[in-house]
Amino acid sequence: MSDESPLDRFKSVLAGTARAIAHEPEVEIAWTADNPVANGKNLRVPMPGRNLPREQAMEARGFADSFALKLRHHDESLHGRNAPGEPMARAAFDAVELVRYEALGARAYPGMRSNLDAAQLVRTQGDPIARASRSDEVPLPAALALMLREHLTGQAVPDAAAPGVALVRQWIEGKAKADFDALSQNLDDQQAFQKLSLDMLQHLELTRPDQLEPDTDEGDNDDAEDDGEDQPDDSEGSQEDNPADAAAEPSEGDEDGDSESERQTEDDSAEAEEGEEGEDGMLPVRPNRPWTDIPANFDYKAFTQSFDEVIAAPELCDEEELTRLRAYLDAQLKGLQGVVTKLANRLQRRLMAQQNRSWDFDQDEGLLDAARLARVVISPGQSLSYKVERDIEFKDTIVTLLIDNSGSMRGRPISIAAISADVMARTLERCGVKTEILGFTTRAWKGGQSREAWLAGGKPALPGRLNDLRHIVYKKADEPYRHARKNLGLMMREGLLKENIDGEALLWAHTRMLARPEDRRILMVISDGAPVDDSTLSVNNAGYLEQHLRKVIDWIEKQSPVQLVAIGIGHDVTRYYRRAVTIMDVEQLGGTMIEQLASLFEDERT
Repeated sequence: MSDESPLDRFKSVLAGTARAIAHEPEVEIAWTADNPVANGKNLRVPMPGRNLPREQAMEARGFADSFALKLRHHDESLHGRNAPGEPMARAAFDAVELVRYEALGARAYPGMRSNLDAAQLVRTQGDPIARASRSDEVPLPAALALMLREHLTGQAVPDAAAPGVALVRQWIEGKAKADFDALSQNLDDQQAFQKLSLDMLQHLELTRPDQLEPDTDEGDNDDAEDDGEDQPDDSEGSQEDNPADAAAEPSEGDEDGDSESERQTEDDSAEAEEGEEGEDGMLPVRPNRPWTDIPANFDYKAFTQSFDEVIAAPELCDEEELTRLRAYLDAQLKGLQGVVTKLANRLQRRLMAQQNRSWDFDQDEGLLDAARLARVVISPGQSLSYKVERDIEFKDTIVTLLIDNSGSMRGRPISIAAISADVMARTLERCGVKTEILGFTTRAWKGGQSREAWLAGGKPALPGRLNDLRHIVYKKADEPYRHARKNLGLMMREGLLKENIDGEALLWAHTRMLARPEDRRILMVISDGAPVDDSTLSVNNAGYLEQHLRKVIDWIEKQSPVQLVAIGIGHDVTRYYRRAVTIMDVEQLGGTMIEQLASLFEDERT
């Protein structure tokens, strides 16, 4: 154990504590640079720095304690059966249940209380409640949960959320103060607590009686729901009936084209922590749309390219953070070391076999062929046989990996993509094949400076692409792997992954390849579905980005010397690319990449 680092020892202790709290001996802890999440008994918690800063260590403990308490005190099937169907009510129902089992831990273990406080602070800092300036901007599930937590444990609302909670405190207390008292008496009984929670949601007008009692006439309460007699008493109050109604109404972004599935995704993610840039809850949805016909007059354009950027990975974060993110990626590689080694060796064998020399036999001169000397012994009249070594042409090759860095790749998909890129770069370099690793996303959610310029210009119709591109160079083709190794950790950075405009990214990577001197050029795209950018799609014709992607792919496949192959993660990309494969499990990515590359090399020889 002498080579065990302080971080490894901390992880071991954390896992032991979580097992003890959860009463589950099979609980495992893993680090993440992404949102903390529990998947059964596998808990992913924030990775602290190597020197274990106290604040970061407490955050890791807090999330581990919370997940362990959930395993101990929460019945997921019971929760699902009783949960209301309306999205706002469901988010509140989930939030108060988290408060319940964390309150049990805070009451029982004083040391755990401070850890849970640290985890709650992380959640709050990324929640929209920290930015709310009017009552209609306050997310009621978050405000309700923080007020209930305060009532059950005596822990004050975090400073970041205090102004937002103050905007709706009087209104919530006027309707649900008695419910808070009843809930505090039933923390140990999830079923009783949930029944009281549903009553509270009805008192707050987040649910209607007909939602909870299906036999009730649906129209009986419509008028009463619209009366809006009670309003939160604050000077900033708007004209909405109450905060619940205000929060449930579509925002400007929704009117601009957000689909119902996107809003559902945001509601389902209400309990999850948002990223450091505060907008990471707005994950793009990957629609599997039917094939879209491309109009004859289709013309793709960008409203402005002034704010686009092509940037090297080290420029997006400081050296210390890049080192930490690479350490996290190495921790992921450690668990897959056996698989990684097997895949790398398989690809190297297949490529090296194609580069091996061969022989021409029965030649009049050259090297003596010892294997055929027996013929001379049997028939002395036969002449000696010689062999001549012949080189097999193996074209100088470059492989570009173009990786989708959109928000829907967050979590396991982007981790596996980064790991696979790492393995491919190392292996191909050993085989003498140049490798370039690129990523594509946008600089902002829902527009950025491009949209601001469009708004300032009077909102001209059909402006074209309306977001700021961010194209990332993780590894240049001529750069040794050891120099770019640390850069791949950037894919783990919270807040990096936003929206994706695949067509322009494909053109960018393709243009870089055409400038290369290699004879064979292979472009491999790793994505998880269709292009998505809310800002662009809301003000252009339907399927605008998808039609452009199809045109780009068609041109490359029919007219370009670049060999194009795509790997789809969880979504069918064979609708776009002629040579493509779809995988449903991200664990298959490494093996699929190797098979696709090997088959491309073999096709070139035949």
